This record gives sequence, C-alpha cells and structure tokens, in this order.
Amino acid sequence: MSSFRVRPRFVQRVPLSPAEIEERLAAKIAERCRDCELKRFPGYLTLRIPEAEQHFWSPQLTLSLDPDEKEGTTISGIYGPRTNVWSMFLYGYLIVGTLSTFTGIFGIAQWVVGIKPWGLALFALFMALALALYLLAQFGQKLGARQTYTLHLAYESAIGASVEIR
Repeated sequence: MSSFRVRPRFVQRVPLSPAEIEERLAAKIAERCRDCELKRFPGYLTLRIPEAEQHFWSPQLTLSLDPDEKEGTTISGIYGPRTNVWSMFLYGYLIVGTLSTFTGIFGIAQWVVGIKPWGLALFALFMALALALYLLAQFGQKLGARQTYTLHLAYESAIGASVEIR
C-alpha cells in the first residue's frame, strides 16, 4: 500500500448497475468488515475507519459510481485523508505555489535589471516549504498505511475481485 502519490487511486469496471453495486457494497461491507463505516451519497460511497479508531492521518476510500455505456458501472476509488486534512494540504500547496510563483518572477526581474535578487531566496524558501508539505503528506500516508490496507481488503472482499492501485 506504499505509494509516492499523494492520493493513490484505482478504476474498475463492473457489469452491474450503480444501484446494484451500492447495495452489494453496503451489504458485504456490513457483513465482512466490522472495522469499517460506509457513508452513502447519490453516486458516491465513502468507506472509513470507525471514528473511535481514527487518528489525524486515518484514510478514507471515496468511491465514485458512474454508469458505463455497456450497462455496467465504472468504479473510481481514491484513497486519501479525511476532507479537513486534505483541504489543509490543498490550501497549503495553493498558498506556497502562488507565493513561490510571484517571488520567482520577482527574483528573476531583480536579476535581469541588475538588482540583488533577494526574491530568489524567498523563492527557494517557498520551494523548500512545498517539498516539506509533500514529505509530510508521505509521512502521514505511511502512518495510515495499515488502515488503508484494511479499507482496500474490505473493498476487494465486497466487490469479489482484486484491484490494482496506481
């Protein structure tokens, strides 16, 4: 379950309708995985570790059920942290990316006109922050690996097939 991706994912095609898949997953997960919670939304399912066992880095599996043109369903699954943790990283990347872009442009402009390019030092700082955010995300992913594996096994047993994560 180790991956360098921030949010590992998979895609699977199943010859059942989205409603049948939803009912099958709900029944099988309730039957086979007492360590999992299933939240149901129209066209989406979220598989989580029970709240009593969750920690800051606990993952969840979000499943998107899309009807296929051949009367089947395409299931897209994404493993990731809870929404509040993912939002924190998303905004962190957004802020660091925006600031590094502006300081990089400013530093290059300083360099081109012959002024001491102190903006490039800020650019390097923001690039280091971006790397730190990525490494922190990887660290959190490793802390949640066992729970990710639990969710993956629950999904595979419910669907009755092996799935490759990318």
